[in-house]
Amino acid sequence: MFKCAIIGVSGGRARGLAEAYQHIEKGTLAAISTRNEENLNAFGNEFGVDRRYTDYREMFAKEKPDLVHVNTPPDVRLEIFEAAEKAGVPAVLVEKPLAIQGEDWRAIKNFSATSKTKIAINHQLHFHPRRQQLQQIVRDGKIGEIRFIEASCGMNLAYQGTHALQAVGAFHPEGIPARVMGQLSGTDGLADTPKKHFAPDQCTAAIAFADGLRAQLVAGPFAPRTKDTDLTHVHKRIAVYGTRGYVQWTMWSWEVGIDGHIEQGTHAYPDEDILGQAAMTDALLEWVEDDKKVHPLNLDTALIDFNIILGIYASALERRPVDLPCEPAEDLIATLQNALRK
Repeated sequence: MFKCAIIGVSGGRARGLAEAYQHIEKGTLAAISTRNEENLNAFGNEFGVDRRYTDYREMFAKEKPDLVHVNTPPDVRLEIFEAAEKAGVPAVLVEKPLAIQGEDWRAIKNFSATSKTKIAINHQLHFHPRRQQLQQIVRDGKIGEIRFIEASCGMNLAYQGTHALQAVGAFHPEGIPARVMGQLSGTDGLADTPKKHFAPDQCTAAIAFADGLRAQLVAGPFAPRTKDTDLTHVHKRIAVYGTRGYVQWTMWSWEVGIDGHIEQGTHAYPDEDILGQAAMTDALLEWVEDDKKVHPLNLDTALIDFNIILGIYASALERRPVDLPCEPAEDLIATLQNALRK
């Protein structure tokens, strides 16, 4: 069994990381770290983890974990990646979003060029059992040639937008983003908070791929509602349209239409989520075992997805389509704050 650890157990997402270990086959949760000692002990007591640290570097040195979950704000991503690399940690599974703006995206990209630590992004939706079934239907060509993809989410680009972009990539894994046209509004999400999830409140974007495929992304309150509730976080959706039919996934339902025959049903998101988290973690441990089993949520792929977001920002600011990959300008968050307040 591989030894696994979590950095950051004060936030709610840490519970999902820990609970998934009842389904993870290759690893065990052996250690935890967070700066708040009261939160550290409460979490450790609840999940039966005795090895506890307020300094994650000390945890790296003493526990020598095989995999580390990083559940921290994005402004310290690179710091932890570098510490893990220095300590010889084989694998890191990091929460989204990967970065905040161009400066840290560029620094992480430079780090990835030489890093030996295997890093994947915690987009567990990719491994939800229902999503896996639908992704296989598309891979098998059952809906024909893909013509268009819709992706949407009820929260902004920092909170859920990368989930939506990853979903596009999951259904079109060979696609190379080539151009983007974006529109943004709202500055509430650009205010500084402890989570450091900076993004405009709303986004619509058209993405063109090198092979001619087009995708549409909508993030924020204008996104389609997928459940009868005012809660903002329950509206993630992906729909893929082909020459013979389509598939659609939401957090609560699914639908497949092929040659005029339609099947549909529901699922419970929490039940799917814990299984997706477990399968995603096991897949990273398989990559640790075998270099050929590259994780589908690997850092290089995530850097491409986040560059689309940077391209959306540039497109909205410059009021024109932007070629991808784009070279981001400095201090985009402050620039967006100023531009969207006018």
